Amino acid sequence: MTRMTGAEPPPGDDVSATSTTTPTPARRRVRDRLPNAVGRRVVVMAWATLVVQIGIVATGGLVRLTGSGLGCPTWPQCSEGSFVPTPELPVVHSVIEFGNRLLTFVLVAVAIVTFLFVVRMRRSRPDLFWLALAIGLYVPVQAVIGGITVLTGLNPYVVGLHYFASVVLVALSAAFVVRVYAQPGPRVRAVPVWYAVTTHLTSAFVLLTVVVGILVTGSGPHAGDGGAARNDLDPELMQHVHSWPAYITLALTLALVAGAVRTPPALRLRLWTGLLLAVEVVQIVVGLWQARTGLPIVLVNIHMVLAVVLVAAMTAVVLHLKAPVAEMARSADS
Repeated sequence: MTRMTGAEPPPGDDVSATSTTTPTPARRRVRDRLPNAVGRRVVVMAWATLVVQIGIVATGGLVRLTGSGLGCPTWPQCSEGSFVPTPELPVVHSVIEFGNRLLTFVLVAVAIVTFLFVVRMRRSRPDLFWLALAIGLYVPVQAVIGGITVLTGLNPYVVGLHYFASVVLVALSAAFVVRVYAQPGPRVRAVPVWYAVTTHLTSAFVLLTVVVGILVTGSGPHAGDGGAARNDLDPELMQHVHSWPAYITLALTLALVAGAVRTPPALRLRLWTGLLLAVEVVQIVVGLWQARTGLPIVLVNIHMVLAVVLVAAMTAVVLHLKAPVAEMARSADS
């Protein structure tokens, strides 16, 4: 029979539970270096998240517009038996496609750092915690969809889904940026009902414009590879269909800009609706220009990037319809 000493735990005690709940000095030092409030590091990572998500749209567009979509003909490997381009592959196309794949690791790294920077704020700023978590979990999903596009030989609908996944990520990233600057706590609507309804209607038409634009691209000449299928829609007709929700979006945005004059200055809706209008005008100009010049790849890529910038601006407008309850109470008392 063994003799128990005072230093030994009694039978049945869970030693592992104690050791896992008490952080080691090394873990404590790492934790203490993480932000516990929004500061410069969090703001920088918020903007970095938005920039890289928009940037991957630009490089993904370059892959498609240069016909490099099958530069690496398989996934997750680049070619059978190799994760990197081999001499047998077309040099330019394989380098462009492989380079775009490498950028996924940049997105993952930024997402991880961003999440770590808000993990200690999960109780004080749950909005930032859940947005960072959603972005971090969605990035791998986006990568898998990209792999499926390759494995399906650049099916136009799967390629469109891949682009739309980036649209969602840009919207989440824009929301994260907005919330970083926002005062924490419960929020209430700070604009008239008609203005809120018009804003949400505008966002619906922005979404519709983007979706129809994806179908237009799937019917056009830029398939990502010479042998890739098209969606068999009439590209000329689809260009006209694409313009209808775009012009409705423009009209609704003009109403938002005019109505922003009578919204509380603290919401800064004049700024955000003005930005939204500016993006739309540039987007329309580029769209008309590319349609009349035979869809040059530079203009098409700019148009693709502007589409997600439009989504980011629309997200910012929607999130500025509400103000903190405490701020509204102060306004009512003054």
